[in-house]
Amino acid sequence: MRMIERCCAVLALLCLPLAAWAENHAVNVDEQGVAIHGYDPVAYFVLGRPVRGRPELAYHWSDADWWFASQANRKAFMAEPDHYAPQFGGFCAYAASYGQFADVDPKAWTIHRGRLYLNYSLRVRETWRPRADEFIGDAEQLWPNMHRDEEE
Repeated sequence: MRMIERCCAVLALLCLPLAAWAENHAVNVDEQGVAIHGYDPVAYFVLGRPVRGRPELAYHWSDADWWFASQANRKAFMAEPDHYAPQFGGFCAYAASYGQFADVDPKAWTIHRGRLYLNYSLRVRETWRPRADEFIGDAEQLWPNMHRDEEE
């Protein structure tokens, strides 16, 4: 096999997980379909803290309603939702590393390598943070094949 063919074959194999990742659209929402319990995902980046959003500034994306504290944050999210949305659909990043879905406390958050991660609780976050890269790697391997049961 020529070098270019080998490179193309390797590239194709590397892209398979990305395609599977895109197929998993599970988003953690409450009974009303609101993500992050109504907290503004952009505020974590621009204010460095969780801020409750307002329903009148909602934006529907990825089968969820996302609330924002300001029109500027709403516009930023609309322009780059994949950048601002929490990883693993807004489920606990620690639980995802074990192939599980768990709700989150919006106050248990971390921005790591430019991405937003949420955890079940502040205590879980303290377990997750020192080994974040390891847990993220595990979750990224499992996430594409994780699917929520309809009755959950």
